[in-house]
Amino acid sequence: MLRPNRRSFLLGSASAGLGVLALGPLAGCASGPASPADLAAVPPVVFVHGNGDTAALWHTTFWRWESNGFARNRLFAVDFPYPLSRSVDATPQRLRSSTEEQREQLEQIVAEVMRRTGAPKVALVGSSRGGNAIRNYIKNGGGAAKVSHAVLCGTPNHGVIVSDKVLVGNEFNGAYMFLRQLNEPTETVPGPAWMTTMSDHNDKYAQPDGKYLGMPGTPTGVGYDGPALKGAKNVILPGLDHRETAFAPAAFGAVWEFITGAAPATTGITVESGLVLNGKVNDMPGGVPTNLPVAGAVVEIWETDPATGVRRQMVHRKETGADGYWGPFTGSTKATYEFVVTTPDAPTTHIYRSPFLRSSAIVHLRAAKMSADDHKAGSVVILDRPRGYFGQGRDKVLMDGQPAPGIAEGVPSVSTATLRLADAPPRAVTTSFNAEQIAVQTWPAKDNHVSVAELHY
Repeated sequence: MLRPNRRSFLLGSASAGLGVLALGPLAGCASGPASPADLAAVPPVVFVHGNGDTAALWHTTFWRWESNGFARNRLFAVDFPYPLSRSVDATPQRLRSSTEEQREQLEQIVAEVMRRTGAPKVALVGSSRGGNAIRNYIKNGGGAAKVSHAVLCGTPNHGVIVSDKVLVGNEFNGAYMFLRQLNEPTETVPGPAWMTTMSDHNDKYAQPDGKYLGMPGTPTGVGYDGPALKGAKNVILPGLDHRETAFAPAAFGAVWEFITGAAPATTGITVESGLVLNGKVNDMPGGVPTNLPVAGAVVEIWETDPATGVRRQMVHRKETGADGYWGPFTGSTKATYEFVVTTPDAPTTHIYRSPFLRSSAIVHLRAAKMSADDHKAGSVVILDRPRGYFGQGRDKVLMDGQPAPGIAEGVPSVSTATLRLADAPPRAVTTSFNAEQIAVQTWPAKDNHVSVAELHY
């Protein structure tokens, strides 16, 4: 398997009882916000993404840390080259990674962050599968002496199922040796301070019934408290879904307070005076998500009319080199943009977003996939929420004035919705998720074009 260099998977923003604490939408604390002097003593923070994800998911989290005075050059995000887990952890699988590979890569990343910053320890924050890598590194990679805080957000610490019949040998099976050795004889390793964040009942991977694993009616052996660990501070974030336990404002507030020792001044995002964006074009060979860079991709950025998505002017164009980077781009926090990603083997993808409130070097891009049904349509619009799921009843999700298709009632369990339109001249389609609204223009599917409305929040 290809072993990318460190640059390819470490990205900074600038280049023993089971105690469960319930928190509301915003954590309260008797102490005041941390001062700049206090923050200087806080270790650098390394964020570890989940299964199939990228470092890009953390850019709004970075913004919240920066909005509270934390130095941008002490925030880092992992970009594992092969983010998807193997079907069977011990069996090599093309374009997928084992628990051992991610442990080794995280060990290298921590060493690099310590070298760059001079810090004796780092704080690690992981979303979902990222927590598996963190636990594995601390227990089996010498991390106990190098990690000050270990925060696991929605991590299936006891598996998504406990079974000797399905997901045999999979790292997310609580009966498999990987999780068994992490949980025995104790669930936390002495040294770091431990915290988990979890939903009360809205995490699709912490359900007593196997419905969200495609096995309705099958008991999983896992409860709503599956992410909790004995020996950790276990924080319930009511109503949040699996991904939101890492990326929602309430999750940020809990993590900030745990690592810094004080409540944040805000869980919101303050607007930065200037805006510089950068990121990689990541490859999806055969539709499999990786974080390997794409050379020879062309990225155009167009300023758009926020009400319609109609182009006003092209403000950036670049063909990527071997490192896959498409920037830097200097823009405006008040503008809306269309990112056009053209790669040799994927649909031309038109990505529309809300305004960027702050700078970021981890605005990574992937071309979209199109199905056979997509190619039969006149045009296709995808509403994508990388940092959370959609739940009918909990959320108001609209596309072109109608409820977004494919969103079922119950536990929020899908992060995309696809609207297929009949053949017609290009026009505006408005998409919305609760208070966030994005307007896109349609493009002809027959010419291998697809529109994506990508939500920040």
